Amino acid sequence: MARPIWTGSINFGLVSITVELNMAVHEKAVHFHMVTKNGGCRLRRKLVCPDTGKEYDFNDTAKGVEIAPNDYVVVDQKEIDRLKPEKGKSLEIIQFVDPTSIDSVYLDRVYYLRPGKDAKKAYKLLAAAMIASKKCALGRFVMRERQYIVMIRSVEQGMVLHTLHYADEVDHIDEELTSSLDHIKISTGEMRMAGELIKSMTGEPRLEEYKDEFREQLQALVEAKSHGKELKATPEDDRPIPRTINLMEALKKSLAGASKGNGHNGHRHRRSA
Repeated sequence: MARPIWTGSINFGLVSITVELNMAVHEKAVHFHMVTKNGGCRLRRKLVCPDTGKEYDFNDTAKGVEIAPNDYVVVDQKEIDRLKPEKGKSLEIIQFVDPTSIDSVYLDRVYYLRPGKDAKKAYKLLAAAMIASKKCALGRFVMRERQYIVMIRSVEQGMVLHTLHYADEVDHIDEELTSSLDHIKISTGEMRMAGELIKSMTGEPRLEEYKDEFREQLQALVEAKSHGKELKATPEDDRPIPRTINLMEALKKSLAGASKGNGHNGHRHRRSA
């Protein structure tokens, strides 16, 4: 098992539950480096003043915040360190809320919470109580010199923690779009057909069936080239994206296709690159 990235305790009233925070997601990607044309040497970037061309060592640099074009306020590292939140080992639960009251746009990273030594009963109690009450917890804690607001939810296997974006970091849908949608009229028939189409395409999620096709093809390309082989290029799909002219007619055709076991009728995968 991977080493926890944070250990501490959840403070739930007067109850303290020791926990470990573990990564829940490990994103996969093909990473590139800047190299020479023949791939014989990895290249490095230099710190150069564009006005004088003078090169600087990293130890000769400072941190600056741009407040106007080419106007920077230099902040000393010691000044930054004085403002950093105190390192803590406690995750304080602030309140319990309905999970649906937290819009998914606020969700950032996800982690698994595991019980610490001799804390399994208290851990299970909190998890079971949240399931029974259909609530999730909002809390705050400090990790890696940053203060986080988090949502803790209970699942059958235990508890999951989501770090949240702060409210002033989230942009909302502009009022102009909302206002323009208010004037759009939807008929009862269109609503009924759309509902039937959704119902016909509803099922249990099978996320394991979906693959990052671009990443897999890129890995295959790298593997082939590492053995001196070449892969045939996939032909470009240059067909235009169809435009829906008659909404009701499109809904009827989609529903007919879905009833034949083709819930994705009319949709095509488009190349990412």
